This record gives sequence, C-alpha cells and structure tokens, in this order.
Amino acid sequence: MKIFTALALLFAFAMNVSADPALIRVLVWDERQPEQAQAYETFLGNAIAAHLTKQPGFTVKSVGLDDAEQGLDAATLEATDVLIWWGHRRHPDVNHEVVRGIVERIKAGKLSLIALHSAHWSQPFVEAMNARAIEDAMKAIPEAERATAKLNLIRPKPFTVPKRDEPLTPALSKIQNADGTAAWQLILPGCIFPAYRNDGKPGHLRTLLPEHPIAKGIPATWDLPATEMYDEPFHVPVPDAVVFEEKWDAGEHFRSGCVWNVGKGRVFYFRPGHETYPIYRQEFPLKIIENAARWLGSPAP
Repeated sequence: MKIFTALALLFAFAMNVSADPALIRVLVWDERQPEQAQAYETFLGNAIAAHLTKQPGFTVKSVGLDDAEQGLDAATLEATDVLIWWGHRRHPDVNHEVVRGIVERIKAGKLSLIALHSAHWSQPFVEAMNARAIEDAMKAIPEAERATAKLNLIRPKPFTVPKRDEPLTPALSKIQNADGTAAWQLILPGCIFPAYRNDGKPGHLRTLLPEHPIAKGIPATWDLPATEMYDEPFHVPVPDAVVFEEKWDAGEHFRSGCVWNVGKGRVFYFRPGHETYPIYRQEFPLKIIENAARWLGSPAP
C-alpha cells in the first residue's frame, strides 16, 4: 500500500511539473541517421534533449522520424512551445500536412522553431521561410496596389545547389501581362548556398550581437575544432537579427545564427552541427540551443 501511495504521489508530481505553465515545453525532432553513431551514442537529438533536461525551466521530449506518426502527432505539437529540428537525407519523408500545421502554429505565435545545420532544407524551415518571403513581398508592393495584387509563387527546384552567380532568392518582380495588366512574381527562397565542404576543418565564430538573449554567456569569439563548411550567399529572406558569423581559414564565411519573425512566431537557424562531428556535445553550441529555446519559448515582444 505504501509503495502504491508513493508511486501515485510521484506520478501526480510529474503531471504537475509537466503542466506547469512556467516551464517551456521543448520537442527535439531528429531524423536519426545511422551515421550519427560516429559522434553520438544514442543520436544527436537525444544528446540535445539530455542537455536541456538538466537545465531549469524546461520539459523536454525527444522523438524521431520512425516513431509513431513521426513523433509529430497533434497532441504532441499542441503541447510544444519550441520545436528543435534536425534532418538531412530524409526531408521529403516528413508528412506534408503535418508541416503545414507546424508553420500555421508558428505564424499564430503558438510555436517557435529552431532549425539546425542541414535542416536548412527541412520542410518546416523551408515553409517558414516561404511564409516570411510572402510577408516581405506584400510589404514591398506599393500600398495602392497591395489589396488587388496577384502574387505568383515560383518554387525553386528542390535540393538543388545554385551556382555562385545565380540571382539570390527570394526575388520579387513585377510582370506586365500582354493585356496591359500587371502581376507580381515571387521566386521563393531556395534555403541553400552555393558551396559546402565536409573536410572537418575548424570553424571560427564571432558573436555579432552580444546583448541578444541567444548570445548570453557566449564569448566574443570561439572555435569549432572540426565542422563542415557552408559558404554565403544563403538564399533566405533577410534575417531580423544575425547573432553569429562563422569563418574558415580558406576564406569562406556564413551567417551562422539567424532569427526571423514569421507572423506572430519566431524561427532561429543555427548552422553548426554535422552528424559525424560531436558539435552538440560541446559547451557553446549546447548553450546557444539552450538560450534559443529559452528565448523563443518566452512570449514574443
């Protein structure tokens, strides 16, 4: 009887903790590639979740693509404030309808997204950037034309790396029709960059916005001992804040920590994190993810 009572009390305590409105509810979603075993014992998503679980103010759940309903059932998303996303090779396998729901939640201010490294091509990040690009385009159209403007959306060919001299996306232009009417064309963001190199060379990061909440406790400069290189230009809407910049000894550079407002919600992209380097076991990347989850999980100003 005493054992039963103790278990009942423990269960009630756990339920009360998880329901505490002061706690930020974090969902870590990970594609869970076998290659991650080179750097993580039980997948990189679990490494991130284990770190966040030790920090005050969070409840954390770690899920993967092969879980039931891909770990993204309606009840789970409803109970999530911040979604941390890592994907690489299986972006198309994610349920498109669920992604639409995720982006609608972001736009409504009910959910924030942290996209990591190769999640630049993940469906939630791409669709969130599409939504932001449409917002920017409508603001750019002259006010007198805005109410009646027809916006034709052009999607770049998916999973295609642009040449360095290709025009940047997103790109808005006005098209004159043969009948004299006009329409607006928006080439949506490719969410990609012209060059990458996976040679494990060190990356050198600089904190551009030291007063930003995501940069709390992060030094002015710091290094990743081994990482993959991404090179600008990054085909995304202009960020509202660029918190970190990264450079490599060969001369490449990248905006490695960017924030966007999307509707009433927010998105943070953090570039470091290749699946075969233990980046999410290092102090500063984990601290940045923790800071971002804490800031994004708080009410937007």
